Amino acid sequence: MPKPEHFGHAALTGWRKLVADLVAPRAASRAPLSEDQVRAVVGTILFAASFYYVVGTIVRLVRTARA
Repeated sequence: MPKPEHFGHAALTGWRKLVADLVAPRAASRAPLSEDQVRAVVGTILFAASFYYVVGTIVRLVRTARA
């Protein structure tokens, strides 16, 4: 069974991975999380933001098509 961190890591590609790699050590030293967990949280946040953007764009497209 995959660990929860694996789902967050799936979103880390390209510049998102670079951001997570830069943020993880600093955040892990200040928070009660491991670097792996911080990377997963960053990946999940970036995935959610992308999802929100895509859904918002689709909603605006549908509203425009109905008008």
